[in-house]
Amino acid sequence: MSFQDKVIYQIYPKSFYDSDGDGIGDLRGIIEKIPYIAKLNIDMIWFNPFFVSPQNDNGYDIADYYKVDPRFGTMADFEELAQKLKEHHIGIMLDMVLNHTSTAHEWFQKALAGDTKYQDFYYIRDPKPNGDLPTNWDSKFGGPAWGKFGQTGKYYLHLYDPTQADLDWHNPIVRQELYKVINFWQSKGVHGFRFDVINVTGKKKELIDAPVGVASKSLYTDTPVVQDYLKEMNQASFGQDPDAITVGEMSSTSIANSVEYTLPSNHELTMVFTFHHLKVDYINGEKWTKTPFDFMKLKKILNEWQIGMAKGGGWNALFWNNHDQPRAINRFGDPVHYRAKSAEMLATTMHLLRGTPYIYMGEEIGMSDPDYTSMSDYVDVECQNAYQELLATGKSAAEAFEIIKTKSRDNSRTPMQWDNSKYAGFSAHKPWLMPTNQDEVNVKDEFAHGEIFAYYQKLIKLRKTQPIIAQGDFKPLMIDNKQVFAYLRNYQDQTLIVLNNFYGKSTTVELPDKLCEQNSTVLISNYDNAIELQKQIELQPYQSVAFLLN
Repeated sequence: MSFQDKVIYQIYPKSFYDSDGDGIGDLRGIIEKIPYIAKLNIDMIWFNPFFVSPQNDNGYDIADYYKVDPRFGTMADFEELAQKLKEHHIGIMLDMVLNHTSTAHEWFQKALAGDTKYQDFYYIRDPKPNGDLPTNWDSKFGGPAWGKFGQTGKYYLHLYDPTQADLDWHNPIVRQELYKVINFWQSKGVHGFRFDVINVTGKKKELIDAPVGVASKSLYTDTPVVQDYLKEMNQASFGQDPDAITVGEMSSTSIANSVEYTLPSNHELTMVFTFHHLKVDYINGEKWTKTPFDFMKLKKILNEWQIGMAKGGGWNALFWNNHDQPRAINRFGDPVHYRAKSAEMLATTMHLLRGTPYIYMGEEIGMSDPDYTSMSDYVDVECQNAYQELLATGKSAAEAFEIIKTKSRDNSRTPMQWDNSKYAGFSAHKPWLMPTNQDEVNVKDEFAHGEIFAYYQKLIKLRKTQPIIAQGDFKPLMIDNKQVFAYLRNYQDQTLIVLNNFYGKSTTVELPDKLCEQNSTVLISNYDNAIELQKQIELQPYQSVAFLLN
């Protein structure tokens, strides 16, 4: 299977590089930076949506699946980008937002104009006999999940923003139209697809109220019919391409379902994104809270998913960072005192696991959250709403701001920091979102004096040259250690021991005798200290080391 030794890089086009000086990143900007991306030796780039969109949810509200939004460039730019990436043996993964369209989409506009064919594309329902909304469901962005459908007296379902109308996947015509979109981009040479919130497509035909005390999402998330939809989609589109790599974004899923989604014999998806490990700094599961991460919980989740997916024959996407998450170095590392070492430790932890690693732009130079001082610095609608809700629950402005600062999606969306100039070398014009610490962290400085980028290059090379990393199984080690996340990978007659110190103080670990008796080499370490495999090993602050036993 070709995907197991691949590494995927994620680009948020709006923030990567601005070629035309309007403060917004674009496709031509990405073309200009291909030599930089190629240096990492990654295999594929996942691009967040650059399709025509009113941008109410940063491009996840699509008004035309077939056209490049003019703010990002033209179809000719995309074709040139694809061609130039191909010359560097880099594939493209596009973001497919198929659960909903923008209300500006032609389908929704035709539905509004009275075309019954297109009204059947969406969940349009009458109010209850007493005038209440069709169901008591909540939108994931706050408020009810129903919006007024024009002047008809009916309502349409939107699980996200009111301008994102949910498509009714029960309608076979809807599904065929969406498969056409995938096939169109395949004809442009695209071999990778990431399916946004794909496991909320499984709503029932009859929509009913959530019982008291039960979250409405339990009625439509990760239901069995999603597997049927994915099988059909696979057969009708990317399943015909032997080089296809697909990943589903799975909200509130389970190990058992994720095995089914990714089992090769099921012909659904290659791998899944899951988020359980990124909720270990939530209080009682609530995102808009501030608390140190729970290390033992993090270990438990990573171990359970590694063991469960391997046992079932499924496949994980491995990641710390993306466009919806604060920077991992702020959450699980120390960007102030141990920026390089903690960035490298987090990278080692993830890249040596079983699964396909994803690198989010800027992670490879140790970019961290911006140091904003006011709510007016933030753009994202979700965090602006959350700030008001926090105030409404009695938090002071200072307390609410501290929470936003740690959890806002804008933390990862700041422009890529190319140099230490006013706009970080991203643009000649004021960017749509400001960088703040480009004096300390930027590509130019990283290449001159840094060590993180070179360390990522090493990790990527190891995955391609050591079959144990791409193919090996997984076993947890030192489960009760409160400072070190350790694990074993086994393949044929080899064993890999991976030790990761998650804290800024040194610690000594003790290995089982049978592991110490074999010949070993240090495959990678983020410290230059001469470290040997022995019964007791002292790990430096945020040290990672991997020993290969033969």
